[in-house]
Amino acid sequence: MRKNNNDAKDVMAIERRFNKPLLVSAVAAAACMSVAHAQEAGGPATVQELEEVTVTGTRATIQTTIDIKRNSITIVDGLSANEIGELPALSIGEALESVTGASSHRENGGATEISIRGLGPYLSASTFNGREATNGSGDRSVNFSQFPSELMNKVAIYKTQDASLVEGGVAGLIALETLKPLEYGKRRIQIDTKANYNPDQSNIDDPMAGNLGFRGTASYVDQFEFDNGMAFGVSLGYQKSDISQPEAEIRSSSPSGSSLYACLNDPDIASGFYREKPDDCNKSGGTFDTEVNPETGNAYSDDSAFAFAPSSNGYRQNDTSDKRDSVFVALQFQPSEKMDINFDLQQSARVQSEQRHDLNFANMRRVTPGLTAESLIVSENGAVSEWAGETAIESNSEVYSRTEDYLGYGLNVAYDFTENLTVSADVSFSETTREELQVSVRTQSDKQNIAGEETQGGYRPLVSWTKDSGILQYTVNDFDVTDHTLFSDAYRVRIDNDVDRRNTINAFRTDFDWKLDSGFVTSLQGGLRFSELEYLDLGADREEYSLSRGSEAGAATIADINKACAIPFPERDFLDGLRDGNLVTNIDSATGTATTGTGNSWATFDTMCVTNMILSANGAEFSYPELKDRNTDVTDVAETTTAGYVMANFESSLLGKAVYGNFGVRVVKTDVESVAYRAPYEILTHDSGALSLQPIEDADPERVTSGGDYTEVLPSFNLVADVSESVLLRGAVYRGLSRPDPSDLGYKRTFKTTSSKEVTNIDELIEDVSGSGNPNMKPLTSWNFDAAIEWYPNEDTLLAFGIYHKKFQGGFEQARTTESFVVDGQTVEADFTTTRANEDTNDLNGIEITGAHRFSYLPGYLSGLGIKASYNHADSDFKFEDSRYGSVTILADDGSVHSQTQGIIAPGNVPGFSENVFSGQLYYQIGNLDTSIIYKYRSEYFQPYTSNGTRLRYVGDVGVWEARASYRVNENLKLSLEAINLFDEPKKQYFFTNDNLGEVNSYGPRVFLGLKAKF
Repeated sequence: MRKNNNDAKDVMAIERRFNKPLLVSAVAAAACMSVAHAQEAGGPATVQELEEVTVTGTRATIQTTIDIKRNSITIVDGLSANEIGELPALSIGEALESVTGASSHRENGGATEISIRGLGPYLSASTFNGREATNGSGDRSVNFSQFPSELMNKVAIYKTQDASLVEGGVAGLIALETLKPLEYGKRRIQIDTKANYNPDQSNIDDPMAGNLGFRGTASYVDQFEFDNGMAFGVSLGYQKSDISQPEAEIRSSSPSGSSLYACLNDPDIASGFYREKPDDCNKSGGTFDTEVNPETGNAYSDDSAFAFAPSSNGYRQNDTSDKRDSVFVALQFQPSEKMDINFDLQQSARVQSEQRHDLNFANMRRVTPGLTAESLIVSENGAVSEWAGETAIESNSEVYSRTEDYLGYGLNVAYDFTENLTVSADVSFSETTREELQVSVRTQSDKQNIAGEETQGGYRPLVSWTKDSGILQYTVNDFDVTDHTLFSDAYRVRIDNDVDRRNTINAFRTDFDWKLDSGFVTSLQGGLRFSELEYLDLGADREEYSLSRGSEAGAATIADINKACAIPFPERDFLDGLRDGNLVTNIDSATGTATTGTGNSWATFDTMCVTNMILSANGAEFSYPELKDRNTDVTDVAETTTAGYVMANFESSLLGKAVYGNFGVRVVKTDVESVAYRAPYEILTHDSGALSLQPIEDADPERVTSGGDYTEVLPSFNLVADVSESVLLRGAVYRGLSRPDPSDLGYKRTFKTTSSKEVTNIDELIEDVSGSGNPNMKPLTSWNFDAAIEWYPNEDTLLAFGIYHKKFQGGFEQARTTESFVVDGQTVEADFTTTRANEDTNDLNGIEITGAHRFSYLPGYLSGLGIKASYNHADSDFKFEDSRYGSVTILADDGSVHSQTQGIIAPGNVPGFSENVFSGQLYYQIGNLDTSIIYKYRSEYFQPYTSNGTRLRYVGDVGVWEARASYRVNENLKLSLEAINLFDEPKKQYFFTNDNLGEVNSYGPRVFLGLKAKF
């Protein structure tokens, strides 16, 4: 039975060139040695039977890594497991990190989104059993933590592409596969249990997930053959996971909105940080004006010093729970030798919950004249490392939950019409839904405590902070942050329905594979694919309640809440691995000595206790806001794609060496329709003849649509040459594309109508249009060139060196376009600034080195040592300008300059781009013992926000250590011990510039102790 699988075809084709000759040579050599030995001993010249050697564990996985790379036409790196649950990682993201050139973005301590060759997930595509997978983030990346690694059989990254692969990634394609039960070929019942221990979790009192987490996986694989020649295989898997992911944070206001300003820091300017009266530094023209002065050609604030000022800074103590239930099903039926039917289904339900407690210094923009400006220490990029001033101090708390459900399934039927012609059809469905809910409470310092007594520090105590230790640490005057009674100002409760999204992909494809009997072209492949992606985001809504001290009843209720809902600080040794000394030092200004309140904790409150008491005081009941399908914040995108390809596989010789590969072309047509809802207006004509635009009261939002389309031609050519039995040369040229994220294809528009009473031209009724999204945004495309030389001296050894070049066609720019809107039955034109792809070209060059070797020739126990390492270095001239403080030119439709800014911060590079990526593994496997130590490094990269992808945020370079050990007790039982982030390496984020520290996330190490039983 032919397998309808490109990898299988590649492997079978290459086996004819490599595996069989090598196997024959090995058998022949062994036989000759046996004959010679027998003759020397005077015995008969008989061939002894060879003993089969089974390789397992880390060595087997690395051998599959070598096999995948060697036995492929395209440049591919990956790993596969010979047995279920043997993929050597705690998650798919962590497994992919060990693949050459792959690196991850960490969230909650685990690997989530994957970058290929230092290029962000936006530039990559992912498939699950050959099909696109959805997510709940609004982008096209896949949250790999959603899929259990125990139920995966293979992960691979295609660095180069051929025409048969699903388009969507200029960086590469990540392919995940589950096993096919008939190909597995044996019955297997397996139970895998893991206990999860996090040292940081043990420091939390009464944690949400308990002191120990649990992850259990059960799987069953079997095959049934019938007398009439039919065969049926089944593979079932279930995982239940309930683990903790504790997190401690240093926080600052992000640049995604309007909470981080470049305030003027010039003593000659009585504004910004040198304002004469106490107030925020951004008030009254106190920020750096980047708009270009047409008279000088420079920014209006050119040559003025500045410093970045966030709205607030602080700490967050976070207790988490991560629960997931996953089901995998694979059914394979072969009714005859000619037909193969495969059905697979994956379902995952995940709930991530958090209890957050924040200590927040709320007025980091506030200037205390004579103190703040004089205390600032600022880098040449505007990053502040020391600050002093008066600020309100808040104790905030939140309860947060994210529910994410994934369902994917597909049916594939392949039929051999002849010995040479196979035709297949595949229909699939993938859907992810995500909901995020949040309740947040705020209370802060005041002039009086809850008993009405005057406080020593007042409403805004004097505070200073430094970054001498690498993080922000505070000195507070006359305010004990651990005293609950001092947080006595008005209470505020917000109940948010933050996210309600659904992402769905329906797809159908049909392919043929026609093998030719002779000639240069050995086979032809082709096919068609149709898919429809739907992305619906209902936006967000909020209910807000407050309680003030303005009345006697309000003050009494606040005192009651403060007493009833106060709780001890939940965590010991908070941020112990990052701080140098105390996080907060409380100074008695009268004596200059440290006093109560100095330490690493603060007064905390039970979020739901406070919420329920405030709701009761307001006569309200608890409920989350209900999001409506028709509201002005909706993003509703339908993307329809039709793709067709034809590809020829060829085989020949050059100078006596085998040369083979493929060439083909893929043509892709994409149509986008975006639906939005807008407040309805009516056009009024007054007695004077003037026009006005008025909203229609109590009217439902009206449905409006917009869209765009594009067609791209994607040729590809892959070549492999056998230099010798152990050396390969590879080359590839292909054109790829990466589509805009679905969330960026929305059509949200809001009008600002003119206040003039003398408008007679209908096009002057709309003064300004705000909103987001561009349904007509075009993809980012690139021409890609790859070359590699690979050496395979034996099954345990690989040395490969590759170079690659990518020429991107299209960057991102802000453009002022004229859009037409139908208002009250008439067409009104107005200008709108949107993000679009331009015609710029940018280059990226890189090298990639991979090596693996086992020291089997060393004596005794040393023969169990082995290594695997990979390194990727790239350089790019891509420029991503920050939309607020970068150099941005907004062009009108005719190409003229509408407006221009002169940036004060350097541009970012390709989203997700890291210059250097390294992974190394040292393993020791002998007998039943298998151990590994792994190091993964990724240099700094720019990571766009989901909410506002036009602002710069850098993630600092990071190196993470992992360790694994297992011992096979017998054929049925194996013990394992796995640990990630051994040395508690934090994730550091920088806002606007790569030295302006904005957030630090400390996750601590995570340890898993496992027992696996198979029968």
